Amino acid sequence: MFEGQPKGLYALALANTGERFGYYTMLAVFALFLRANFGLDAGTAGAIYSTFLGLVYFLPLVGGILADKFGFGKMVTIGITIMFFGYLLLSLPLGGDTLAMVCMLSALLFISLGTGLFKGNLQVMVGNLYDDPKYADKRDSAFSIFYMAINIGALFAPTAAVKIKEYAETALGYSSNDAYHFSFAVACASLIVSMAIYYAFRSTFKHVEGGERKAGTDIKEEELTPEETKARVVALCLVFAVVIFFWMAFHQNGLTLTYFADEFSAKTSEGVQSMAFDVWNLVTIIIMVYAGFSCFQSKTAKAKLISGLLVLAGAAFLGWKYTQVSGSIDVSAPIYQQFNPFYVVALTPVSLAIFGSLAAKKKEPSAPRKIAYGMIVAAAGFAIMAFGSFGLLTPDAQKEAGDAAMFVSPNWLISTYLVLTFAELLLSPMGISFVSKVAPPKLKGMMMGGWFVATAVGNMLVSVGGFLWGNIPLWIVWTVFIVLCLLSAIFMFAMMKRLEKVA
Repeated sequence: MFEGQPKGLYALALANTGERFGYYTMLAVFALFLRANFGLDAGTAGAIYSTFLGLVYFLPLVGGILADKFGFGKMVTIGITIMFFGYLLLSLPLGGDTLAMVCMLSALLFISLGTGLFKGNLQVMVGNLYDDPKYADKRDSAFSIFYMAINIGALFAPTAAVKIKEYAETALGYSSNDAYHFSFAVACASLIVSMAIYYAFRSTFKHVEGGERKAGTDIKEEELTPEETKARVVALCLVFAVVIFFWMAFHQNGLTLTYFADEFSAKTSEGVQSMAFDVWNLVTIIIMVYAGFSCFQSKTAKAKLISGLLVLAGAAFLGWKYTQVSGSIDVSAPIYQQFNPFYVVALTPVSLAIFGSLAAKKKEPSAPRKIAYGMIVAAAGFAIMAFGSFGLLTPDAQKEAGDAAMFVSPNWLISTYLVLTFAELLLSPMGISFVSKVAPPKLKGMMMGGWFVATAVGNMLVSVGGFLWGNIPLWIVWTVFIVLCLLSAIFMFAMMKRLEKVA
């Protein structure tokens, strides 16, 4: 999994981990902050939330076009600087009046623009590392590792957001609304760490920052005819059209799925189930998974022994933690967002092992086919929510129910996040890898930006979930996303020959 990868991959992945930790810390509480601080209804808060997500993923197109002209590394540096000032402005507790709203929206604009310059161009640089023939066959696994690193940052974000908010309330005496800003301030610190990593290890990837080559390297740029260029661009646009609906559905995790956690999921948890809400238990499971794979993949007896001991130590730690469980714990809605990144990090080696085995048998599905399968799996994830929502009140009725309000087990959401993560692993890293491989050399920045524009459109459509959240039965809300995912999968399979021709 990790063997034979260029050192620049790990440097770029860690730099992205720091930035993503800050972003997801902010995002974990942002929708709830909008409603609590400004008194917005679900639809209006959802519109702001989805517009912000849309800009975050639309502006990489601008960043990509600029990078094709001025260099990827330069845009990354400018982008992270702009982001820092956006998070700094958002972290100021200015209250809930008109001035505070204007400052908040300005901060979102800075963050969006900075992310647009940073995010896509960093990923193009990762792809450029694999233009070297000696690394070319490791492109898909590289983006899986890179994607895993993103989710390591996202894994700790919900806990950080909740804990820093609680600390500001209890230890520092800030009001509930003002305490949210301390969660946003975490992003400022994480960006400083991210840029420090970027420049400390820049020598490992400087040759791909803007088309410059290290002395002694000779990576020939692929020459395409106008017809080949057109075929590749058309194929990428077809993929972009499909992923719009995936992100529209998937990013309900920060909106309607968070609303569901806040309004319909049990507020407490006990026993073994309560252990799932402790991020350190999840980290222990991740360590056990990787150590378990190392037991089978290590080439020396000593390495196998160490890996085995790590598995036993992890099991012992979890056993001890279980003995410390007593009574019930409070469960905060944003904490559910830790499950998706946990599953991504834990399941990435499983995914790589499965596809590695299929590749060895020459049966590995193409990237477009994996994307189509991902849409089907995403539909299955929302089918779990639809089934679990039968018999529940509508959101509006739930608010008015008082003691008659109905709450369900946290396991509905936890299971849904598991299935949606399988879909994500089939779609997102494979899609990014497909773009970096198929994009015409002179349009790499623009095409990677196109991937994010598709994500942006999907994120803009996330607000549909917010506007459905009211008097409509919950199972109908989730069925909307089931249908969209299945229709997208059907379209993808219909276009498969054209897509696989350029893959």
